[in-house]
Amino acid sequence: MQDILTLAPPPADARIPYGPDPNHFGDLRLPKQKGPHPVVVNIHGGFWRARYDLAHAGHLCAALAKDGFSTWNLEYRRVGNPGGGWPGSFEDLTHGFQFLNQIAAKYALDLKRAIVMGHSAGGHLALVLAAHQPSLRGVISLAGVADLRRAHELKLSNDAVGEFLGGPPETVADHYREADPVLLPMPKMRQRLIHGTNDDIVPIELARRYRDAKLKAGEPVKLVEVPNARHFELIDPHTEAWKNVEEAVRELLR
Repeated sequence: MQDILTLAPPPADARIPYGPDPNHFGDLRLPKQKGPHPVVVNIHGGFWRARYDLAHAGHLCAALAKDGFSTWNLEYRRVGNPGGGWPGSFEDLTHGFQFLNQIAAKYALDLKRAIVMGHSAGGHLALVLAAHQPSLRGVISLAGVADLRRAHELKLSNDAVGEFLGGPPETVADHYREADPVLLPMPKMRQRLIHGTNDDIVPIELARRYRDAKLKAGEPVKLVEVPNARHFELIDPHTEAWKNVEEAVRELLR
């Protein structure tokens, strides 16, 4: 898995700014086939912290482009960047997604066939974005931090949730209500969670709790548990776990 985090990914077809901040840009990768192309909006993880950027997610985006999907790998302000954290990070991603309307014609993007996908903290942000963007065909959370209150209780990554939201639930309750995808209704959004059973960075417990809450609410959610997989195998196209990601993308963009 180390290669995914350290090796440079294949270059993007275009790096395009969507706003004024240095972190307001996306890497666009396009299939070789003629468009219009379905779109996978990707949000990278790193526990919402500035020291992790979008580069490692370029490998999965390149693999999906090879499979015939255009990918829009978004960068955004994170904890440690001015304006990063909640709600700035989410506002960036909203703008980055909506910016696709400005470039769709130029790059032959089919925005009627668009989904959002994210890994780890990016999985959390993908779920929240899907709750606010009903035009999306679906959302895929890969080892996502899908239950913020439980993640805070577990103090994942030295209380990354508290850093991101600005404190514990008892002091910033509004932020938890706004940012925890468990609490955001998505009655028609197709939700797919993929999580490794041996994930020791974001425990699969969070995905199971999210699934159970959403099923109780009558929402269309499905959890795929990948036996023995750990945290980063889901974003490495060279692993056995990767086929689950490809299948989910194809299902939602079929």
